[in-house]
Amino acid sequence: MDAIAQNIANMNSTRDAAGRVAPYRRRFAVFMAGRRENPALPGVRVQIKEDASVREAYEPFHPDADSRGIVRYPNIDLAIEYVNALEASRAYEASVTAMEVTKAMINASLRLLA
Repeated sequence: MDAIAQNIANMNSTRDAAGRVAPYRRRFAVFMAGRRENPALPGVRVQIKEDASVREAYEPFHPDADSRGIVRYPNIDLAIEYVNALEASRAYEASVTAMEVTKAMINASLRLLA
């Protein structure tokens, strides 16, 4: 969700943090099986990657335009980012529900054994 929020906030950024003309790079999460210290062990690791593509627009009067009048913007589509945010939110809700059901089943099993 953090990467998605950063993408939405910077979808029109044509400069980097130092003020140089360099478009923001779209960030996305990649999930991989295994732990960071030992990929053979069960678990999930997350890596944040950057998209190298940019979107170019002809805007000759923009202060960040090059000599041809081209401005380079981040390759971020608001609709795609919004759908990704909804999907991440629903996945989180589903995980919480699954944990609550598991906890209820364990509690019910313990009551039967007692």
